[in-house]
Amino acid sequence: MRELLSKCKAAKRAAEQMSRVTTVTKDNALRAMAQALIDRTDELLAANGIDLENAEKNGVRPAMLDRLRLTPERIQGIAEGVRQVAALGDPIGEVTGEWTRPNGLVIGRRRVPMGVIAIIYEARPNVTADAAALCLKTSNVSILRGGREAIASNTAMMKIMQKAAYAAGIPEGALNIIEDTSRDTATELMRMNGYVDLLIPRGGKGLIKSVVDNATVPVVETAAGNCHVYVDGAADMDMAEKIVMNAKVQRPSVCNAAETLLIDRAVAAEFVPRIFRALSDAGVEIRADEASASLYDGSTVPVTDEDYYTEYNDYIIAVKVVDGVEEAIEHINKYNTKHSEAIITDSYSASEKFLNEVDAAAVYVNASTRFTDGFEFGFGAEIGISTQKMHARGPMGLEALTSIKYIVRGNGQTRG
Repeated sequence: MRELLSKCKAAKRAAEQMSRVTTVTKDNALRAMAQALIDRTDELLAANGIDLENAEKNGVRPAMLDRLRLTPERIQGIAEGVRQVAALGDPIGEVTGEWTRPNGLVIGRRRVPMGVIAIIYEARPNVTADAAALCLKTSNVSILRGGREAIASNTAMMKIMQKAAYAAGIPEGALNIIEDTSRDTATELMRMNGYVDLLIPRGGKGLIKSVVDNATVPVVETAAGNCHVYVDGAADMDMAEKIVMNAKVQRPSVCNAAETLLIDRAVAAEFVPRIFRALSDAGVEIRADEASASLYDGSTVPVTDEDYYTEYNDYIIAVKVVDGVEEAIEHINKYNTKHSEAIITDSYSASEKFLNEVDAAAVYVNASTRFTDGFEFGFGAEIGISTQKMHARGPMGLEALTSIKYIVRGNGQTRG
């Protein structure tokens, strides 16, 4: 608790100074942070090796180990994300509207920082760099609290970035990481009213629920990714197979991976055997309904209703045969977490119906759900994927981390 309070106080002091930091200084700091991550790759890999060793001892499953693992290539990607943030326009100070009232008052709406942003997240070291970079670019101060599984990686990464940023002119206290990974500290962070202006959780259902239930500071709710791919009766089968395999297998441990496959009954006899063979060959456990299981001579597991609600983050997929796009939409809107959903079809009417009626932050036609990502959307990086409908939705880039201030100019007006 002493560490948390001390860093919250330092963050609040830094937030008062960040409003005076120029765009040039922020961008120079970001580029220095990116280069420092590259230059000290060996140090990051050594810290990550400690986390991986501890995770394996604790029985963490392979798919989750993949989320934790850093490689030289992944560190290059993390650094590139930081550089992309530096290359983006600075939203702070942007006037998003201006108008003149009949009494002569000129009213403008300007983007300003949120202030102090806290992020609670799980075993994803890349979040440390993404969150720090996005907060810095938007003149916000960050307080990061990662999971114990990645504490050595997160701490090493933050110390590298702090040294580079502060040397470039960023106020000390603008970048913070909480090294105490206890549940009590996380709960206290959720209640740091007066210090924390916004809290963003990134993780599974358990973490999100804990934050929503316990936080007294403002929260942007992100959610687990129970994502679906629907193969329509008018789909190109080769395209459908390619997209399903990418959405499920390319990196199954992440929130934008597909967890349920819906197949139009009109093409089930043709598509089920080929996609089930491909999934099985890739090591995916198939939890199939009766209709799809009856079309395949290999091994499947009977699906349950609970499976349709589940974000596996693993080599497991739930399958259901549906009677067209309307039943697919009904199923998705019942079971999804409002994250990312995809339809594979050559039918314009089916695609438009899907786009209009599926309730999710990102809806795709003929593309993998794996693209729901700040980097892929051109935001440089993301601080989370919001599945709520207030303030921000979808991948949260720079604009989502700003508030507004009304600037009013007059020439002596008074109100009667």
